[in-house]
Amino acid sequence: MVPAVSAGKETSVTQLHLAVALDGAGWHPAAWRTPQARPRDLLTAGYWSGLLAEAERGLLDFATIDDSLTIQSADPFAPDERTDQVRGRLDAVGIAARVAPVTEYIGVVPVVTTTHTEPFHTAKNIATLDYVSTGRAGVQIRTGGFGGEAALFGRRELPDLNLRLLNTPEIQQFVAERFDEAADYVEVVRRLWDSWQDDAEIRDVTTGRFIDRDRLHRINFEGRWFSVRGPSITPRPPQGQPLVTALGHATVPYRLAARQADVLFVTPLDTAGAIRIRDEVLREVAAAGRDGQLKIFADLLVHLDTDKARPDKARPDKAATSDHVSDARILAGSVTTIADHIEELHQLGYDGVRLRPGVLPDDLTAITGLLVPELQRRGLFRTRYTSSTLRGHLGLDRPTSRYQPV
Repeated sequence: MVPAVSAGKETSVTQLHLAVALDGAGWHPAAWRTPQARPRDLLTAGYWSGLLAEAERGLLDFATIDDSLTIQSADPFAPDERTDQVRGRLDAVGIAARVAPVTEYIGVVPVVTTTHTEPFHTAKNIATLDYVSTGRAGVQIRTGGFGGEAALFGRRELPDLNLRLLNTPEIQQFVAERFDEAADYVEVVRRLWDSWQDDAEIRDVTTGRFIDRDRLHRINFEGRWFSVRGPSITPRPPQGQPLVTALGHATVPYRLAARQADVLFVTPLDTAGAIRIRDEVLREVAAAGRDGQLKIFADLLVHLDTDKARPDKARPDKAATSDHVSDARILAGSVTTIADHIEELHQLGYDGVRLRPGVLPDDLTAITGLLVPELQRRGLFRTRYTSSTLRGHLGLDRPTSRYQPV
């Protein structure tokens, strides 16, 4: 049973924030073949509802739901022909809209690819999710352009990419442009969320006035990639601005997050890397004039050892046909070992950690049932929810609409 929300101002009473990244049967490529996996249920609402409910039992701040515009591939630049790994998925925003009403407190953050999609659609979809979840919605912005995505839409031609070409000036310019496009995309989304003033809906039966048209605003955005007049068709979301998050591995995405995001996920592989990344991100935040406005989370892919005679990571590795690799640090070990690493990141100034469970549901239940209590014992993590909104969980105020008269 989730503890009741306390009355009063919605502020975070904890220093450390915890999120979980959900994807298929887990982040290990052979997770679907482990004894407790449910591969036949991956495309069912019950499967995802159960995962979110479990994450909420652990009092986590939010869960992200992974997505892409192409079928999963072991090659980040092109489709593969593998048949031994999970392929195929449901739409993340659709999953989020389905599972949000069966949870009460946890934030729900689907991935949306900005390349090839329209910010108007994302603005209304995430605003709708914020209403469905009563103020617990967010979005993880992801740029695209890889793996043959352009051919799925036929609206633009993009260069062929591979690891060998990644550092050439032409491809670096292409990558930078995709992130500039994403920055404009988020700007349009944010303006559309503000395009209805909070008091635009009157709903006065006596006078017959449902809305005040003077409190709806055209955003009139004109840029290189988008020309959007507005307003949105969806009234201003309960949070005002749902949470915007992004994953970054280098300066260009760090700069995007510093300009436009509320949360940035980064992937330090060791202590030195954690310090270097932290310092670079903070420089970008300062340059953007947003000191203190970006939460930095470290991503960790975890296999928790719940049986000392048989470490959890050994089981999926025996079923794997290739080495387990990740952009994030892979931690396999005891609850104490993983808690020590999380505590170190916290001491280095990280606002939170996003955990990628190697195997679902095993590692998720180990997170909620073992790791969270250990972090609570150390005084690092909450023992109850103190807010009913996602922004509130993170200690973020509800912003005033930019179009609200002063």
